[in-house]
This record gives sequence, C-alpha cells and structure tokens, in this order.
Amino acid sequence: MSEELPAWSLSAEAAESIALPEEWPGEVTREWAWGGATGGGARVCVLDSGVETDHPLVGQVQRSVALSIEGDEVIVEDNDTAGDLCGHGTACAGVIRSLAPDCELVSVRVLGAGYTGSGAVLLEGLRWAIEQGYDVINMSLSTTKQKFASLLHELADTAYFRRTMLVASAHNMPVESYPWRFSSVISVGSHEQEDPYAYYYNPAPPVEFFARGVDVEVAWNGGGRLVCTGNSFATPHIAGIAALVLSKHPELTPFQLKSLLYLTATNVGGGK
Repeated sequence: MSEELPAWSLSAEAAESIALPEEWPGEVTREWAWGGATGGGARVCVLDSGVETDHPLVGQVQRSVALSIEGDEVIVEDNDTAGDLCGHGTACAGVIRSLAPDCELVSVRVLGAGYTGSGAVLLEGLRWAIEQGYDVINMSLSTTKQKFASLLHELADTAYFRRTMLVASAHNMPVESYPWRFSSVISVGSHEQEDPYAYYYNPAPPVEFFARGVDVEVAWNGGGRLVCTGNSFATPHIAGIAALVLSKHPELTPFQLKSLLYLTATNVGGGK
C-alpha cells in the first residue's frame, strides 16, 4: 500500500516537469554568462532617493514612483516628478545604466532630502517593488533598527522565492544593519580597482562580493558628476552585471544567479 508523499515532495511522474531549459557548460565563463548582452529585457528597480530622469549618464527612466506614509495609510505616487532629492539614486542608476544600457530602469523613491527616511517607508517601498516582479532591486541603503529586521528578512525571502534578486550594500561603518546581512540577498562591499567588471567573491560572509566602490565617478544631480567612495556605489556594479546575466539567461532563479556570479568572479575560475 503506497503512502502519500510528504508536502513539498516530487513524484516520479513529475520529475520531467522540472527539467532545466538550458544546460550549463562544463566551464562557466563570462562570455557564456553575459557576452553580447546589453541588459535588454531585464527590469531593474533603484530603491533610493529618486532618479534625475534627464541626466545624460542615466538616460530614459521607464517609471518613477514615490512612497510615503500618512498615518496608517501608505501613499504610492505613481508618477513622481520630484526627481532625485539628494543625488544618491541618480548615482546608482548611472552605474547600472553604464553596464546594462538597454535594461528597463525604474525609480522607487523612499529617501528624502539629506538622505532622510524611515524604516517603515523603506519596508513599504521594498514591498511594493517586490510585488511588481522586477528582476533586480538595487538597495544602496539599509537600516540599523532591529525592530525592522524581521519584516525585512521576510520581504527578502519573499523576493528570493518570487525570482526577484535583491542586491544590497553593506553598511559603510562596522555596525549591524539590514537587509544586506540576509543570505537571500546579494550583499556588496567595495574594492579599490578601477575596472567596473572586476568583482570578487568573499569566502568569509556576510559580505558576499566586493565590487568597484572607491573613487568612482558617478552621475549626480543637475546633470553633473561626482567622484564618490562607498559601498553604495559598489552595489549597482553588481546589479548592472546581474541585469546583463538575466538579459541573456532570463530563466535563472536567484539561487542560480548567485551561483553564476560566484563562478565568474575575478578570483574564481570563470572570471575571464
């Protein structure tokens, strides 16, 4: 007498239904991973301070949204015309666009002037972005408030299982902050090299990858440029490369994308 399978089990008959659509090569190289890709088809969200939509280093922004909270009500301004309130989001968007020029770029503003913001607005902005099903969400921001950690963790896991990859910057100070410390996101710190495609896997987490983030010339408000240093600017380098990979291999899950980024890291065999 056969017993019922446990929950989350795979029957013998169903095994063929999960056959992978594309076979990976014996050696995963950067050429296989994103060679020839320009980001077309990949949908990237910049969760930040807004984006200056007419900046020459950013190009077209397909959508700009602003999130705020009034009392118990979450306000979603679906056509945000305020632009970038401090320059930070524009900088991140410009880095992503430089690597993946044909990706769809969306701005979700959760920070105000002077980098002000609240954990509650960050949570709601992230929740909204996950519900839209973006391929990549760039989060060059975090919160140190422990009370938001469990909800952020839940949202990060939700994104992971819905095939949205969160790419989050480590804090610039040696403090506990979130969501970059969660294993369901790609966490990013900085290195000093100038090559925008040079990135390193870190075998000693919680930071998983190091990307270019020291003395980086970035887009800034007013059509200008600044030379900046910080993990905030390393993060969109990884987000841009992730957009290239998903442009060429849209079938990849976040787990597979992480694996591919590891295999093509500069300090790993396929990093060439």
